[in-house]
Amino acid sequence: MGNVYGYVRVSTREQNEDRQMVALKEVQVPEENIYIDKQSGKNFNRPMYRRMLKRLKQDDLVYIKSIDRLGRNYEEILEQWRVLTREKCVDIVVLDMPLLDTRRGKDLMGTFLSDIVLQVLSFVAQNERENIRQRQKEGIEAAKQRGVRFGRPMQPLPENFGQICLQWSRKEITGREAAQLCNMSTTSFYRKVGRRGERG
Repeated sequence: MGNVYGYVRVSTREQNEDRQMVALKEVQVPEENIYIDKQSGKNFNRPMYRRMLKRLKQDDLVYIKSIDRLGRNYEEILEQWRVLTREKCVDIVVLDMPLLDTRRGKDLMGTFLSDIVLQVLSFVAQNERENIRQRQKEGIEAAKQRGVRFGRPMQPLPENFGQICLQWSRKEITGREAAQLCNMSTTSFYRKVGRRGERG
């Protein structure tokens, strides 16, 4: 038997990978062989996954907590599974789904069953990703209808803004000077007065 590896993925830097790490340590994956990516599962352009892939040799074993940690794109999950099991000739164990353990059932029936389970779970993973995106979109739309504003909050205009605009329009001061007096960038100043390009 070759080396044992673990792969962990969370969608954002804020998410916690502890649950996956605990599961991998329970099956005694060496810590130095655990690869962690903190990004979306929409594709496999992930630095740590790529690094692990380069290290894998025939008869190595890769553990993952669940199939959606591998990815959330149906076709790409199936393709990567093929790359790992057929091209790299490594075994994969999905801890949350004992049927997805390529060490068992290497006969035709075992392969057939694991292929069916893999296809179903890959579909579920992608479907969940699309549902998450739809829920986010609906949530943002509902928040906008309630008057929630997204992006940076609008800064209130300084009390002397009108006077400074008047001086600028009379060419008594430049746009840059006007912006400095208003404590804002030149671009912001022009945006506020509805102009483009500097005058004066």
